[in-house]
Amino acid sequence: MSLPIFNAIDDIIEQMQTIPGKLVPDWFSLVIQLSSFIILLLVVFFVAYKPVKKMLQKRADFIQEEIEQAQKNHAEAVEQTKEAKKILSDSKAEASLIIANATKKGEEKYEAMVLEAKEEVKEMKLAAQDDIEQARVDALNDIRNEMVNVALSASKEILKREVDNEDNARLAEDFINRLN
Repeated sequence: MSLPIFNAIDDIIEQMQTIPGKLVPDWFSLVIQLSSFIILLLVVFFVAYKPVKKMLQKRADFIQEEIEQAQKNHAEAVEQTKEAKKILSDSKAEASLIIANATKKGEEKYEAMVLEAKEEVKEMKLAAQDDIEQARVDALNDIRNEMVNVALSASKEILKREVDNEDNARLAEDFINRLN
């Protein structure tokens, strides 16, 4: 009856004696496992770590070069932007100057044309006044000649005789003087 308890105690004692054997491995198997681990580490180091490290270094160098190139490009872009702004500013100033000169020339030409037109109008006025004056003088001369002819005709009728040139001139002058 007490047998199952004794059996359980025997099992416990047996297991306690095997614990130190389980905790400390066999020296031969320890050396084999340690050698395998070191060989595995060397294989991983040479096959995986060095190529991965080299690849990561290449990538880091490439990224650094790209960053430097981007900074260089940015500096060039900033410089080109400054140059473009300067050129634009100069162009605007030049355009303003050209517009101002064109406006000034236009105004001068306008003033010259207005002055020329005024001179032409003045000359036309003077010519018209001269024409009017000449027409007036011609009209007065025509009227005088007509009056002289009428006066001569009238004097011939009154005198019933032929008047000579001397008498004609004297009578005409006398008639004209009375009219004025």
